[in-house]
Parts: sequence; C-alpha cells; structure tokens
Amino acid sequence: MLTAIAFIFVLGVLIFFHELGHFLMAKKVGITVEKFSLGFPPNIFKKKVGETTYCIGLIPLGGYVKMAGENPDEELTGAEGEFMSKTVLQRVAVVFAGPFMNYILTIIILTGLFFFRGHPVSDPDRIIVGNVSEDSPALSAGLQADDRIVAFNGEKVTSMEALRSLMADKVSVPINLTWVSGEDTITREIITKPSEVMLMDGTVDTVGIIGFYEKSWVADRYNPLVAIKQGFYTTHYWVYETGKVVVSLVTGKFSMKMIGGPVFIAKASGEAARQGISYLFSLMALLSVNLAVLNILPIPILDGGHLVFLACEKIKGAPLSIKTRAIAQQVGLLILLFIIIMVTYNDIMRLF
Repeated sequence: MLTAIAFIFVLGVLIFFHELGHFLMAKKVGITVEKFSLGFPPNIFKKKVGETTYCIGLIPLGGYVKMAGENPDEELTGAEGEFMSKTVLQRVAVVFAGPFMNYILTIIILTGLFFFRGHPVSDPDRIIVGNVSEDSPALSAGLQADDRIVAFNGEKVTSMEALRSLMADKVSVPINLTWVSGEDTITREIITKPSEVMLMDGTVDTVGIIGFYEKSWVADRYNPLVAIKQGFYTTHYWVYETGKVVVSLVTGKFSMKMIGGPVFIAKASGEAARQGISYLFSLMALLSVNLAVLNILPIPILDGGHLVFLACEKIKGAPLSIKTRAIAQQVGLLILLFIIIMVTYNDIMRLF
C-alpha cells in the first residue's frame, strides 16, 4: 500500500508540473486549451471550467494538455486561439515549457531539502544502522536502528564501503556479525541474502546482503541564498550526468538493461518512502530532472521532436507537410514502443 501511494504521489506531481508548464504558457500566448488531464481515461473526475475541461484519469502513467488546432489532421479555422495561429517562437515556448517546469521543480525541491533538511552525511569512522528492512536476515538476527556494527567475521570494520566489500562474495552463506546495542556487544551468525546488482554493461552480479541501510545524519543546513545556490548547482550537475547516461546508452557504453520503467519507479518510490519523506522528495527531484532531459530528446512524439519540427518550420518558412509530420510521428511512436517494451521487459526480469 505504501509503495502504491508513494508511486502515485511521485508520478502525479511530476506529470502535473510538466503539463502545467504547457498549460500556463499556452494560456500566456493566447491559445485555447480544451482539456487538461492528469492521468489517462477512464476518468474519475471531470469538470469544465470556462473553455477548459479538467480531468483526472484512473491510469496514472501520464497526462496531456489538448490545445485547439494542435493536431496535424485537425481542420484549422485560422482562429486566434488555435495553436498553429501563433508564431513559431510562441509555439516553441509552449512546447519547451513542460520540460522546463520539471527543471524548475527539481531546483525547488532540492532548494527546500538543503534549507529545511540540510545535506545528509554518514559517519566516516563508524557504521551506524539506520532502517532495517522487513523480512531481512538483519531483522531476524535482532539488528536494530542506531546499533553500531564493529566487526565482520572477527575483522574490525569502520565503514559501510568496507562492509559491503567483505560481504559481496558471501552469498547465501553464514557470516558472523558483531555490533554494539546500547551497552551490549552482540555477535550473531547470519545467513546472507542474495541480491542482484546491474552492472554498466548490462550483466548482473549477485552479491550478499543482510538488509539494512546506513544511518545518515543531517548536517550543514544552508541559509536561503546558499540553499538556492546548491539547488541550482545540484540540478545542473544532474542534468549533465543524465545527458552523459543518454549518450552512453546511444553509443553502447551503457546497456539498455539498465533502464527502468513504472515498476522500477514504483519500487524505488516505496523504498524511499520507507526511509523518510526527505528521501522520497530526493527521488522525486532526480526523476523530475530525468523527465526534463528525456522529454527534450529529438524524438518525434516527445517535446524535443516537436521542437525539431518547429525549427524546420522556422528555417523553411512554412510548416512541414502533414505527410512528413505523420511519417515522423509514426517513426517516433515505433521508437517509443521499443523503449516501452524494453523497460517493461527489464522491470519483469528485475521482479523475477
């Protein structure tokens, strides 16, 4: 239930802000917005206010803003409120506003986290237990939050990286873990649980885990100006890193198996929600910047594809023919279907 709620919340906020960008800019330049939908039909809410029908769909995997005269096969009347009646730059602004709003949302979330929460840091000299996963070997052994792990198989450990390294090749085998709980020092034999880790080349490595997160302390709460600066900096860094991943996927340096879909996002949302609301918002910020970058890619159907059409129209001095746009849209749809099939397959393989 928590996973479902977290997934709908995260996806709902991201989609709402994206479509809100298109909606507000369309209104700003005088385009008639016929429908604003959060989610896809069947609708669980529908209400017309002025010229716009507002909907909430039962399927929370997307949304859309329907503007007058937007579709290539739609009969145009030349009315002032039609999409095609506006200048190329005005239409560019409307199309670009969706990804840009996700970029702004990322900055807002990160600024808020830096100001209200600060920056999470781990103790460099101690391993302090944070959340212990349900139905995990760690929980069965009695490991609790705020316990301090001191030894692995009799060997002293002082960092989570060292513990992970020692445990990685211990898959489904007993290990001895020593920790301090209150004033008691406890040593228990724990059988590790296998966990699959996706490598950059798409292969899967199986490592041993016992199921707990390291505790992070909140430090360096920034004043408003510094928080905004850090929000901008981190957002731009994530944009750069996301772009690098896209290039690596295209060039084959990263495997397509690394891409996740709705099931992956749902699982990640649930795990983040269990760690705390700040982790959930951190995940939302990361997904928001990913949505912004991916939507700007020059693939027909995506916002980036529409920007390419508009750039061609500006250079040519006239809109591309309906046939040309239709063919491009079909190619874009095939690319999108391929990506959907790939991420769905990846999600299914991760589940099993």
